Parts: sequence; structure tokens; C-alpha cells
Amino acid sequence: MYLKLVLTNVRVINHCTLSRKACGDPKAKPSYLVDKNLESAVKFIVRKFPAVETRNNNQQLAQLQKEKSEILKNLALYYFTFVDVMEFKTVNFDLTRNYLDLVVTYITLMIILSRIEERKAIIGLYNYAHEMTHGASDREYPRLGQMIVDYENPLKKLMEEFVPHGKSLSDALISLQMVYPRRNLSADQWRNAQLLSLISAPSTMLNPAQSDTMPCEYLSLDTMEKWIVFGFILCHAVLNSDAAALSLWKLALQSSTCLCLFRDEVFHIHKAAEDLFVNIRGDCKEFVAALFVFMALSFARDEIIWLLRHADNIQKKSTDDFIDKHIAELIFYMEELRAHVRKYGPVMQRYYVQYLSGFDAVVLNELVQNLSVCPEDESIIMSSFVNTMTSLSVKQGKTITAAYTSVSKASLGISDHKELGKMMNTIIFHTKMVDSLVEMLVETSDLSIFCFYSRAFEKMFQQCLELPSQSRHSICFPLLCTHFMSCTHELCPEEVKYNCTKHAQNLSLCNMFLDEMAKQARNLITDICTEQCTLSDQLLPKHCAKTISQAVNKKSKKATGKKGEPEREKPGVESMRKNRLLVTNLDKLHTALSELCFSINYVPNLVVWEHTFTPREYLTSHLEIRFTKSIVGMTMYNQATQEIAKPSELLTSVRAYMTVLQSIENYVTIDITRVFNNVLLQQTQHLDSHGEPTITSLYTNWYLETLLRQVSNGHIAYFPAMKAFVNLPTENELTFNAEEYSDISEMRSLSELLGPYGMKFLSESLMWHISSQVAELKKLVVENMEVLTQMRTSFDKPDHMAALFKKLTSVDSVLKRMTIIGVILSFRSLAQEALRDVLSCHIPFLVSSVEDFKDHIPRETDMKVAMNVYELSSAAGLPCEIDPALVVALSSQKSENISPEEEYKIACLLMVFVAVSLPTLASNVMSQYSPAIEGHCNNIHCLAKAINQIAAALFTIHKGSIEDRLKEFLLASSSLLKIGQETDKMTTRNRESVYLLLDMIVQESPFLTMDLLESCFPYVLLRNAYHAVYKQSISANA
Repeated sequence: MYLKLVLTNVRVINHCTLSRKACGDPKAKPSYLVDKNLESAVKFIVRKFPAVETRNNNQQLAQLQKEKSEILKNLALYYFTFVDVMEFKTVNFDLTRNYLDLVVTYITLMIILSRIEERKAIIGLYNYAHEMTHGASDREYPRLGQMIVDYENPLKKLMEEFVPHGKSLSDALISLQMVYPRRNLSADQWRNAQLLSLISAPSTMLNPAQSDTMPCEYLSLDTMEKWIVFGFILCHAVLNSDAAALSLWKLALQSSTCLCLFRDEVFHIHKAAEDLFVNIRGDCKEFVAALFVFMALSFARDEIIWLLRHADNIQKKSTDDFIDKHIAELIFYMEELRAHVRKYGPVMQRYYVQYLSGFDAVVLNELVQNLSVCPEDESIIMSSFVNTMTSLSVKQGKTITAAYTSVSKASLGISDHKELGKMMNTIIFHTKMVDSLVEMLVETSDLSIFCFYSRAFEKMFQQCLELPSQSRHSICFPLLCTHFMSCTHELCPEEVKYNCTKHAQNLSLCNMFLDEMAKQARNLITDICTEQCTLSDQLLPKHCAKTISQAVNKKSKKATGKKGEPEREKPGVESMRKNRLLVTNLDKLHTALSELCFSINYVPNLVVWEHTFTPREYLTSHLEIRFTKSIVGMTMYNQATQEIAKPSELLTSVRAYMTVLQSIENYVTIDITRVFNNVLLQQTQHLDSHGEPTITSLYTNWYLETLLRQVSNGHIAYFPAMKAFVNLPTENELTFNAEEYSDISEMRSLSELLGPYGMKFLSESLMWHISSQVAELKKLVVENMEVLTQMRTSFDKPDHMAALFKKLTSVDSVLKRMTIIGVILSFRSLAQEALRDVLSCHIPFLVSSVEDFKDHIPRETDMKVAMNVYELSSAAGLPCEIDPALVVALSSQKSENISPEEEYKIACLLMVFVAVSLPTLASNVMSQYSPAIEGHCNNIHCLAKAINQIAAALFTIHKGSIEDRLKEFLLASSSLLKIGQETDKMTTRNRESVYLLLDMIVQESPFLTMDLLESCFPYVLLRNAYHAVYKQSISANA
């Protein structure tokens, strides 16, 4: 009978509440209650309940007849839950007199039962289906139906039923008069009494805590309040005759406005009391919890549940009384205590093992020996109990003895031997410290009730994050989600299945908490980074011009600017403080971040419903996403206006950002280097992991489509002396200064940002544009194939060459396309040089090894092996005789229906075409050589690089001799000599400037020598040409 009662006590309230929730949820409600075909039958059954009339209502019950089997199958759980309630009611009368919790469970069941609106429909529908199937009503139905009718108003019925048990129930309740008032104190009273202080009595600090009512010290306040409120409602007559009872009743009414029946089912005390009695009202209270192991956990748990229950069931419009902005701190300290108990559990267990055997066993033995009357059975039990305590097998002994000595027929009654009872209580508590630490934590500090108050739970969390001083405690909310696993009971597997949706909600809730915490931290970090980037921006060289100007003007005593103009603050002023109390915005951000990071770093991981959550990973993930967006955002790329940040300024901002992120490691144990690697490596690719453009794609696109396009349009020129592209004076001024994006410092900054992978992508994009130009050049060669073939065999016939040259078409187009190729290669040369400088700083030994490897390739080495070495060298930014990227780009041009021999011929003729076209450049007014820039304003000096690189790549692909083909090029270019014989000044205006191209080609080439040039073109002409252009430059400057 006792085992049946225990099982029923656990299962029936779970199932009863489950039935109420299911019937109250339209989605979970049994389908038969909402089936339109059964609507008339359900209404008939409810109207006639509990009577059963199946014979004379065939029309209304016809549909029920068809579905009776399914109804029996699907409503069985609900029906027999109500039967369990009835059986609980039956067995409870003999045992509840001494067990107040069973009394409360009984009352709770009847109240929840009365709240199930569809109870009559479910029971009646099931019974009708049963009668139609078996020919008779279910054997439990008459009593069950009568119980449902009797308990329409459960409290009034219960008051009548408990009249015979009023004396025993009131005696049990009055025994709380010493415990409940001591527990129901304000925080100030706790402090004044030093109730939870460990140091109030220093001499006893090392002694274990003792109490005559030890199990009551950590008993739930909510449980005691339910005992008192429900108990005195049932035996209310004692309130008029016993002052102690009335005092307990009033104190309980003042403590709460509602009580928890089960989870989120509550009982509004005052409304029910007003219906039953007269003039019984109470006021709400407020507590701030204290801390002290299990008592502190229990006290804090009671406070939190009280606040949660009342905040979610407010009867008045004002909600301010139920908002506690510091509730997160209380929950956090609870979790900290729980963590300490789990951590030092083995220490506690070892201590109490020794204490039980060394002290408790001795005292208990003395008490047993001093018993004046001890029957034989009790003597055997007690002796066995004392003996087994020394071996610590006490888990069974304590329960059996306590149960045996509590029954009314036992000869040795605990009530007659109070000292023995107190000692038994103490021993039970000490054994729990050895065997049941985890169970004690659940008993005293379980807050799984939050699982059913998700709205209030989220609201508390938001309030915590909004208050900076409380954000350090925000981790307590995800930690509370770990309690949710104890909200179901193993004896109710049906409920676990029903709560699958609730489990998903719990997981999403925990995920939301951690995600919001990480977002908040991320936003704070972003704000700090913004501030730091602003400070770093103040140190950029461009801002020093005004300061220098002011200093110069001050020295020369010139007026500076307008009067009253505020003087610009110098960088670093923000760090000068005259008062320690002065708090800047950056200080506030750092304080808020340190508080929140403490919370994120508090636990490495937590488990909710067999899912592991890692708070730090949430922060890492958010930092990666935000860092990626910030880097791209800091480029300030505007597609409409084609504006973009200078690489050096972006690098400064990125470094400032990274410095802030690196400081996060001081707050949270995360690998920020991993964040840098993930983000910055993605930025070296064309697209990131989300398919979004990276700084590599943005800068590659800008340099190709904006800067180099303006070079092709004649608005920008490459100045070799400055190693930069420079704007030329034009009618339409450009929106950007090319030099500020292409000088050495900017290209080095670009290399730092893009890295070797990004620079390789830039090179590949440049080579793609070159390959498209070469493809067009080949088409022009094919158009002039016959003439070029004749010219190739007529280098020694000047007159015939001149006649053939006049037959050529698209000569200007050939030179323009070759010049574009030269410009692109010059830009790539700048990029490669910058990459080499950057890598030499970061990995000098590796770069020197690669350079040494490249410089010592034997000439007879197989070309495939050599190209592998060149590819390695090119990746390190080293210049190569043959550009591997250009070879790959040109190799991809596979012309259909053209044999390899024909392709080789076209390549040879292309070099001839370029060589014989050079004299036409002399007539261009922009072809004048400038010694100051060491080049020509129309960029024809870039032809030297184009001719050498294209020749090397093409004849590597076609396995021809690069040296022989370049010699042939020099022979063909000897046609420049005919310019000296021209009499037209317009045709020869820049003859000397064009002569210098041959010297540049030889100087640029690793395959040609000045001796070869001398054999084709007299060096004296070059010397005279240099003299002429320098003389012309001096006169022009004068």
C-alpha cells in the first residue's frame, strides 16, 4: 500500500497536470473533443453526465459507434489518470494525517482536476465507447463520475471531508510554529541575527553545524506555506481557538498572494480565502536572499520562486513591486554555491564519513544504552544501526529505523524520546552529505520551474543585460537551463514524450541567452574598436600638415586662419587626466565589456537536454562575423563613385581593430589568433565563406577597373623614377590621386592586407587582362600575316621594308595594346616588389632561401622544373626571367584549327609587328622622354617590359629560343634608323626619345646584351639621343 501511494503520488499529479495542459492547448487537445462529427455526441454526454443513456439516442451517438475502438485506445491515458486520482483519494485517508505533503498533494490534485474543463467530456466519451464495445460501463465509472460531480467546488468538499481529521492535521501544522517564523524573516533580520554567518562564533567555526530540526533548516519555504494555507483552510475551526495557529495563518497570508500548485499552475490565496471566509487579506513581501550552503540555497530558491510566481500572476496593473533588477545576482550566487558543492563534494564526503563513525556512532550508542525501556525488536534494530554506522552502510538503516519508530503501533516512539529523534535527524542529514549530495542540491536549489515561465524568464534576462552592473551575472540564465532536465520524472515517460516541444523551446532559450550575451559583447567590442580606430586615424601623416603649417606660420609670425578658430587638439590629449573621477566613454565601454566577459568566461560549457553549449564559441563566432564585416566596411568602397580607402589607412584601422581584439584574451579564454587566421585568410580569397566580396576582390577590382583604366585613357602615367602612377594634367580632374594609391608605402600596405594569396589573385586577374590583349594582338597579326611574313625576310632591304610597312593595318592598335600590357606588367612589378619587401620582414630566412634557390638554377634544367621554381619565387614576390603567371594565362589560349607550328609563327610575327611599328611613335607629341620621371608621359617606356615578358612567355610555351627571337626583334627594330633620314619634322619630332626605347628593352631583358644592340643599332646614336633629351628637358624647365 505504501509503495502504491508513493508511485501514485508521483505519477498522478504529473498526469493530471498533463491532461489539463493538453486539453487547454488547441494543438494538443484530443482530436475527438474538436471533431465536428462528434460535437453533438460530446454535448449530449456532458449534459447527461454522469448518467449513461446509449439505447434511446442512436442518432446522436451514431458517429460515436463508428469510432469507439479508436476512442478507447486514445483516451485511455486520460481516463485512467482520473481513475488514479480517485484511487489516490481512497488510500490517502489512512496515511495523510501524519504526512502534510500528501495532504497538499491531495488538495492540489482536486483543484487541478476541477480546472480541466473537458473532464466530463473525456470520461463520458470514453465510457460510452466502452459500453458500446463491451456492453457495459467501465467498472470504475460510477464512482469516478460521482467524484467529478462532488468536486465541482473542491475546497468546500475537502473542508467537509477533513472534519474527522482536523485534530491530527492541526497538531501537525502547529508543530511548525518554531520553524516557519524563523524562516520567514526579512533580510535585515537575517543579518542582525547573523543567521548564516560563519564567523559570528569563531571558536566553533571548525565544528559541523548543529540543529534540533536539521531537515527543516533547508526545507522549502514554499512547501511550508502550502502546508499552512491548505491545511488551515481544511481545519479552519482551529483558527478561532488557537493563537499559534492564527499567527501561522496570518504570516503565510502576508508572505504570498499565490501559491504554486504544480509548475506554472498557481492558487490565488486571498481570492479563495475571500470566497470561503471573511476579511482575511494579506500584503506582499520582499526578500533579499542570503548565502550559506544548503540553507542559503533553499532560502534563495524560495525568494526566486516567490518572485517568479507573483510576477507572472499579477492581479493589479502595477508591476513595479514585482521587478527585482538584482535577481540575476542572487541566481548567480546560487549557481556559484552549487558549483562549489559539486567541486568539493569528495572533501565533504570524506569529512562526514569520519564524523559519522567517530562521533555520531558514539553518541547514538550512548543514547541507546541510556534508554529506560527498549523492546527487543527496537534494540536489535538500534544495535545493528550503531554497528553499521562504523562501516558507513547506513543508507538503509536510517530509513528503516525512522519509518519503524514513526508508526503509531511502535513500542519505542520518537515522541517519547526527543533526544533520540534529534540525533536521528542529525545522522540522516550527515548521511545525506555522504550519499546524496546531488539529490540535496536538487532538493534545495532546483529552479526547473523556470521551464514553464519562459516569458518571465526572458524578461529577467533582458533586464539583466540592460543593467551594466548586473551583466556579469547574466550567465546564470543559461546555467538555469541545465536545471530543466529535472522538471520531468522518470516514472512519467508519457510526459517526456509530450514535452518534446518544450525541450526544443528550452534549447532555443539557452541558445538565445548565449547568443544575446555574445552579441552584447560583440557590440561593446565594436564600439571600442571604433574609438581606437578614430584615435589611430589621428596619427596618420595626412593630419600633420596643418600642425606643420601652424608651426611655420607661427615662426614667420604670419596670421593663421580666422580669428576665434579653435585650435586642433593633438593626439594623446585624451590620455591626460587631471581627475581620477573623470570617466570617458572608452572607460565605460571597457568596464561594461569586462563585466560581460566575466560571465561568458565563467563556465567552459554547459549541458541542456544532452546538448552541450560552449559560451566562448558564441563570442568567437560573432567576433569572426563582425571582424569580417568591419574589414570590408572599413574599405569604404563606393561602387557608384569608385571611391575606396587607401591601403595604408585601411591597414592602420585593421591593426587598431586587431589590437583591441587581442586584448579580449585578457577577459575571455578564447584563441583570438584563430579568429585572425579564419578572417584574414578568407580576406585573401575572392569571396569569403558566406559568398560575400572580400578586400582582395574589392581592391583588385578597383585597381583594374579604376586606376589602370584611367592609365589606358591617358589620364595617369607610370613614373619609373618615383615607382608610382601619377595623375597627368587633364581637363577633367580625377576624383583620386593615383600616387596616393600606388606608391611604395601603399603597395606594401596592400601586400600586408592581401598577403601572398591575395596578391596572387591580383596577379592572376592582371594576367587575365593581358591574355585578352594578346588574343587581340594575335588577331591583328593574322590580318597582316602575308605582309609580316615578307617583312621577316627583308630586314636587310630598307626600301622594300618601307614599301611593305605601308601595307600594314592597325599599327597604332598594336602599339596601344602592347603599351597597355606594359602598364599592367609595370603595376604588377610594383606589387611584386612590395610583396617581397613585406615577406622579407616577416620571413627573411625563407625568402632568402627561395631567392638563393632561384638564382642557382642551372641553364640546362628542364623547363618544367624551372617553371616550378619560378612559380615559388613569384609567390614570394621575386622577379623571374620568365613570368610563370603570364605563361599560365597565355597557355590557356588554345586556338581551334590552328596547329602548334602556326601558333609559333604567329608569335614570331607578333614580335616583328611590334618592332617595325616603333618608328611611328616618334610623331606622337606625348612620346617625349622626361629625365625627371625616367619615362614618357604616354607610357611607351612600359613597352620594354611588355616586349621582354611577352616574348619570354610565348616562346616558353612554344618551346622556342627566347634569345633568338629577341635578336630577331632587334634586327626588325633597326628600321628606327630610317627616322634619321626623314625630313618631315612632325614625323621625327621625338626621334631621340623613341631611340631610347631600344636601350630600355636591352636593360630590361635578361636575354639581350649591349653587344647585340651595337650590332644592330649604333651606340653613338643612343648617346646622342640621351644628350639631346636631357638638353631639351633643361631648356624646357628654364
